Amino acid sequence: MNKHPTGTREQWLKARLELLEAEKELTRRGDALARQRQALPWVHVDKDYRFETETGSVALADLFQGRSQLLVYHFMLGPDYEAGCPSCSAIADGFNGIVVHLTNHDVALTAVSRAPLSKILAYKQRMGWTFPWASSHGGDFNYDFNVSFTEEQQREGDIEYNYERSTHAMEMSPPPEPVVQFATCCGTDVKTYVRDKPGLSAFVLHEGEVYHTYSTYARGLDGVWGMYQWLDRAPLGRNEADGVWWRRHDEYATR
Repeated sequence: MNKHPTGTREQWLKARLELLEAEKELTRRGDALARQRQALPWVHVDKDYRFETETGSVALADLFQGRSQLLVYHFMLGPDYEAGCPSCSAIADGFNGIVVHLTNHDVALTAVSRAPLSKILAYKQRMGWTFPWASSHGGDFNYDFNVSFTEEQQREGDIEYNYERSTHAMEMSPPPEPVVQFATCCGTDVKTYVRDKPGLSAFVLHEGEVYHTYSTYARGLDGVWGMYQWLDRAPLGRNEADGVWWRRHDEYATR
């Protein structure tokens, strides 16, 4: 039985106008946060990172593809995964449509994962995606940007993620059911699954040099998760009381 309050159109309009003021304030605050984000100091990238792509082995600067700005989505697809993380996959479902717009606004977008390129390309084909996706397999890129961790770090609890040093993300005894569920559907165990994390990093190419400008993790990715923005405007919102409900887009039952 629906216990949500009902009312007249006049009552709805009064409440809606109050909400509108709150929405406008959130928009203004979001604009201010964007300016603060863009005002962060740039940090020169000194290490020569290499990536495997469909066009061959390239440097970080090559991922810009002639643009001055680069956005990297750190996609959870580790070397021992059999398939990509369902949450990362749900986020990446929105990439195909926006790449052309970003490209024409001097911004390149690519996903980067630790899995070998062959595994990335197979999963990319399965999902029907066309956006760029590079492999950092065997390199330090994921580790240096705190989205991947070694078995030694895991054993010692030497983990820094989302700007916090904590063992919580690796201890999980027993692990939460959603983590077990995701690890299983990625074809791996929990310890292997959590050695990779999601994130987004931004870079700028200035006078031939690459600088790191921004990174965000965990809930910081909500803003680029397209379906969340729609669900937050639906009557029941994200409606996650029953736990993880989303699947890879080819795994939903036909209705």
